[in-house]
Amino acid sequence: MPKRAGILTGGGDCPGLNAVIRAVVRRLDSDGWELMGVRAGWRGLVDDRLEPLGPREVSGILPRGGTILGTSRTNPYKLVGGVERVLDTFRKHELDALVAIGGEDTLGVATRLNEERDFPVVGVPKTIDNDLSGTDYTFGFDTAVWVCAEAIDRLHTTAESHNRVMVVEVMGRHTGWIAVMSGIAGGADVILIPEHPLTVEEACADISRRHTNGKDFSIVVVSEGYELTYQSGEQRQVTQQADADAFGHVRLGGVGDELAREIQERTGYETRVTVLGHVQRGGSPTPRDRVLATRYGLKAAELVLSGSWGRMAALHGDAIVDVSLAEATAELKTVPPEWYDVAKAFFG
Repeated sequence: MPKRAGILTGGGDCPGLNAVIRAVVRRLDSDGWELMGVRAGWRGLVDDRLEPLGPREVSGILPRGGTILGTSRTNPYKLVGGVERVLDTFRKHELDALVAIGGEDTLGVATRLNEERDFPVVGVPKTIDNDLSGTDYTFGFDTAVWVCAEAIDRLHTTAESHNRVMVVEVMGRHTGWIAVMSGIAGGADVILIPEHPLTVEEACADISRRHTNGKDFSIVVVSEGYELTYQSGEQRQVTQQADADAFGHVRLGGVGDELAREIQERTGYETRVTVLGHVQRGGSPTPRDRVLATRYGLKAAELVLSGSWGRMAALHGDAIVDVSLAEATAELKTVPPEWYDVAKAFFG
């Protein structure tokens, strides 16, 4: 009987997911394995929602955004009997391995299952936030930065035409990678991120100095996880919903509106807000993300073939390597000071 592997995609959707699925299926199928697609992330193993996944099912999906398997933010450790149901479904379908494609939450579950239940799982790092330790870049990040940078480019012309301050709110949860990279690429005049919280007063001073020097418009990029920070020492996080999800995360968003109000009141300059939101997650992946996702998928398949459980495909420099899932999920990868210094060189 041929060996059989399952594939799941969990957490937020992300450009490049289908490229990974395609690569894993093509590689393992060529070695005689059968593949099963798990629907809606960990929810699919909890609820026994699996379906055959072969070369025909993955044909033509390389450039498609989203995930053909669907996704959810399900945490089996938060469900009564959830972990046992995952293991029962795994055994019922006679799976020999699981490829889990996801970010810190999805791979955090994979890590626990491997460590506590000796679960045969390998991981692939997916998140537009680029906040997974153990890898230089996650796939999906490049596409999100490209979308944001293009939006910033477009906002430059309308900001200049109307002599306005434009605040652009981008995703990133509790790290500012998208804000910093797209802000640098798009020529932003101020960038506000969670790791290195510039005060509202300092941001307004940079904008005022810019206007004093003859520039009648400004572009401000703010990460959704930035806490409004004041010289008094007060910090205030803006959320859309106070209730945490199954992984303990509150829904962030709205800081752009609050910041714009502060800027307009403090400087007197007309200020408008653009929230890019889920457009950062959608659409076709960039060529870089397609290639990176494909390389990750092939590496994950190799880990399955060698029985290297509890490992994750990773990018170090330009080499695809593998690291332990425990290392990759131990802590968030935050923006270091030297990267923020690059951005700050162009403030004001």
